[in-house]
Amino acid sequence: MFNRLIRLPRSSSFFLFGPRGSGKTHLLKDRFRAPSVFYVDLLDPETFQTLSLRPKALIEQLAALTPEVEWVVIDEIQKIPSLLDIAHQQIESGGLRFALTGSSARKLRHGSANLLAGRAFVHYLFPLTSRELGETFSLAQALRWGTLPCVFALESEEEKRDFLGSSRNSVNFYKHGTG
Repeated sequence: MFNRLIRLPRSSSFFLFGPRGSGKTHLLKDRFRAPSVFYVDLLDPETFQTLSLRPKALIEQLAALTPEVEWVVIDEIQKIPSLLDIAHQQIESGGLRFALTGSSARKLRHGSANLLAGRAFVHYLFPLTSRELGETFSLAQALRWGTLPCVFALESEEEKRDFLGSSRNSVNFYKHGTG
């Protein structure tokens, strides 16, 4: 794990946007821990299906939580933008704070999603900086492979090439309307 230099609010809700593989999920799991956190993973097929068919189920889940829960982390919020209305309502009435991750604020805005005007700060998690990498920083490697944390976990150049190629292909796949 790299020590990320980003300062996330501890007293107000926020969005955390950044590219795939930048470490958003890992960062929030590290900084926001049970029992004061309720974690919603929209990459989990069962959770996604339940909340996409019935977003109101989140209100029911939150109502059942003990008073110790102060934070709700919703990972990949862009998958179900209607949950932002529930977050808005819960911030206003329930006193809960939300940490919401996603890969693109633009996707949410394009879909006319509720971006919680003034109720949530917006932060971006970029790839690793030379300061975060410290002595392991190599300009040549950064220029060749970039500085996404997940790329550093890959051992061979072939794996790095495959990972970065799959990212580019998935972008092209969706960009050209075939996905």
